[in-house]
Amino acid sequence: MAARPSWEGHLRLSLVTCPVTLWAATSEAETVRFNLINPKTNNRINMVTVDAGTREEVERGDLVKGFQVAKNEYVLFTKEELDSVKIESTKILDIEKFVPRTSIDRLYWDTPYHLVPSGKTGVDAFAVIREAMRKQQMVAIGRLVLSQRERVCAIEVEEDALLMTTLRTEAEVRTLEEVGYPSLPKADSKMLDIAEKIVAQQAGDFDPADFKDRYEEALWAMIEKKKKGKPIKTAPAREVEESNVVDLMAALKKSLQASDGSRAPRSGLGSPARPKRAANINRRKRRAA
Repeated sequence: MAARPSWEGHLRLSLVTCPVTLWAATSEAETVRFNLINPKTNNRINMVTVDAGTREEVERGDLVKGFQVAKNEYVLFTKEELDSVKIESTKILDIEKFVPRTSIDRLYWDTPYHLVPSGKTGVDAFAVIREAMRKQQMVAIGRLVLSQRERVCAIEVEEDALLMTTLRTEAEVRTLEEVGYPSLPKADSKMLDIAEKIVAQQAGDFDPADFKDRYEEALWAMIEKKKKGKPIKTAPAREVEESNVVDLMAALKKSLQASDGSRAPRSGLGSPARPKRAANINRRKRRAA
């Protein structure tokens, strides 16, 4: 199925506007998803709506939404009541201000979208906005209605294009104080020296192609075997022993020796990121086709 834009409207900076579309920058289309099947009939299972108290089946059309305010106590809302607080979709992505990227904590970054000019009428305006942001090295903070919710977003220059990422609200982000971050002791200088050498030996460039979901790949391999009627060999679950480091210095020295023995040649670490990303995009295009 061909991809569809997630949103269509206009990007607006002061009195300058241009038509744009948003395209999801990530996809879960290749993620393995299972259905619940009755093995006796090989039919899918349909979920039914049942009253938790009476155990009687209820028609979905008769249901309303409720918010729990206490145990077994809910305030109920009709569709009309919920519709009354919906924010009107203006189809405008308004840029409100510009900030340095480093001023946005990474915890606030949420879902990325490719921001693409739509048609030829606003290409010049789009190019001017993008170039101004690139030269100033600033990120635009904007606001739009997406899936019936108003979302604050950040727009940044990414590989000569614009990438829009929705931002989480302050209420959605947990601070270190909330999770109880402990106070750390001062690092021993000798141990720190060894740890820094380990880091230096294992340094390299990030390439997303190097990191694969091994569980997902194993599932696809098993699915292919099942399709061909081949038997699946099951292995007993392996117990993972927890490491109890008693002598930290000895463990660091041993890690340094192991790291030095498996060190990759430096010449293989300097490949540029952009060609790799382009190759990854081409791979996805081939799969989609």
